[in-house]
Amino acid sequence: MEKDLHSIESVGEFGLIKDLAEGLSSRNPLTIRGIGDDAAVCRIPKGEVLVTSTDVLVEGIHFDMSYSPLKHLGYKAVAVNLSDIYAMNAKPQQITFSIALSSKYTVEAVRELYSGAELACETYGVDLVGGDTSSSKYGMFISVTALGTAKEENIVYRDGAKEKDLLLVSGDLGAAYLGLQILERERLIFKENPGAQPDLAGFDYVLERQLKPEPRQDVIAKLKELGVKPTSMIDISDGLASECLHLAEESEVSVQLYDTKIPIVKEVRDGAKEFNIDPSICALNGGEDYELLFTIAQTDFEKIKDEKLFSVIGYIDHASVG
Repeated sequence: MEKDLHSIESVGEFGLIKDLAEGLSSRNPLTIRGIGDDAAVCRIPKGEVLVTSTDVLVEGIHFDMSYSPLKHLGYKAVAVNLSDIYAMNAKPQQITFSIALSSKYTVEAVRELYSGAELACETYGVDLVGGDTSSSKYGMFISVTALGTAKEENIVYRDGAKEKDLLLVSGDLGAAYLGLQILERERLIFKENPGAQPDLAGFDYVLERQLKPEPRQDVIAKLKELGVKPTSMIDISDGLASECLHLAEESEVSVQLYDTKIPIVKEVRDGAKEFNIDPSICALNGGEDYELLFTIAQTDFEKIKDEKLFSVIGYIDHASVG
């Protein structure tokens, strides 16, 4: 028997906030006060600086509810913001999570969304300390702000790449883009034939990379363990080519990239063949992999040469012209 669903209007904004806050817990010693007051109160460790990042996700632009499970969506909204903090070589500490919803969403749907956000917070040791709820005439809007800390001398910017630095990337690329192609294909098939069952067999890896990305906390920890501080760094949200361009422009250098060195797994190569796409295009132009692209001094190569978490894919050439 299907359980009764409750409209947000029936509980009101404050009732909804109270309902959501009951499921949250504080696990971070830097959090003094979270949800329940006019503002959150958090400590900043002595000798460290505050790092912040904000993203907005819009239904129909950044996600499609026909294939985005609400729990996965909540998780992803948090994960992509944490990725920005890691890309600064900082440690995320807290997030705020704000939403605007149309009347089609129920209290139960919002609970599911927040359960995904809280799971991401639990996974990465972050507290959800505040946010806002509002109504929307059309669909859903999600805004997440991540707060992190780091010693100022450990922060890594986009503009630090130097000539002869090595260019590295974590993990593998192109899977999130391919996952999106599969979901879009099945959405169109279902639109034309509502009785059709989605054909997702064999695509588990690429679908998870699209629906539930994981920020690379492990890469930041490994670099610290190896005693390597990147000279520049950025996360890959818009595709490898775009992020290389960002690093090059901000650092006023040029990037030499080896296509054969780009890490692309078999699932992406096989799937790209099915869609008649060059696998390199998935990696270079796809986006949403949320891997880390960074440069290191050549003198640090011996420290990282045997590490499997990342790959050398090119190098930094002379200063850019113009």
